[in-house]
Amino acid sequence: MSNPPVVLITGALTGIGRAAAFAFARDNARIVVSGRRVEEGRTLAAELIALGVEAEFLQADVRFEDDVRNLVDGTVARFGRLDVAVNAAGSEGESAPVTEQTPERYAAVFDTNVLGTLLAMKHELRVMTGQGSGSIVNISSLSAVFGVAGQTAYAASKAALLGMTRALAREVGKRGVRVNAVLPGFVPTDMTASIPEDVVRALRSHECLRRGTSAGDVANLVMFLISEKAAAITGQAMIVDSGTSA
Repeated sequence: MSNPPVVLITGALTGIGRAAAFAFARDNARIVVSGRRVEEGRTLAAELIALGVEAEFLQADVRFEDDVRNLVDGTVARFGRLDVAVNAAGSEGESAPVTEQTPERYAAVFDTNVLGTLLAMKHELRVMTGQGSGSIVNISSLSAVFGVAGQTAYAASKAALLGMTRALAREVGKRGVRVNAVLPGFVPTDMTASIPEDVVRALRSHECLRRGTSAGDVANLVMFLISEKAAAITGQAMIVDSGTSA
């Protein structure tokens, strides 16, 4: 029997990243979870270990390349390779009309959502292309396609992830690595808790399914994309939104 895959998850401490960590734990993966908050990260790693898997927390802020380099190198030092990366670190920024946007607000969103993901993939691919195998899933947003009023910078940053995903899929496909993106609709998480209630109601009013979309639903799509069942899928942006985009 082959060894369980080694999985690295950025932005793993809350929301979709956390749900993905538990989904991989149920699949018996070896997991490195990462984020900025040490206490929460160690607690998460302990929860995963309690499920019977090998897991470790490594602190990193994806906006800084040294952090990302050390994160990937630390993963390889612990487990010897890197099979799967889920880039879930993200920032919603401050909701405001575009006339009130500032360079500082723009940078706060793009440094995490775009630069952070670019740096993560740079170092993840450094390892994966050397192995000749691997799968990366970037967490984008339905906002990248349809936009949300007051979230111009956020929507633009998530759209940038789609361009990077497709470009890198073409760049590294022949070297054995697949790169895909997931576009969740509205998902209740710590990050979306700051969205005004009237905006949430407007977003959810377009859902075809009454059940809504959970972080676990997004994690399930991630699990499919990294599986052998999706071996011919790369460079794609797959939506999970309870029918919002229908």
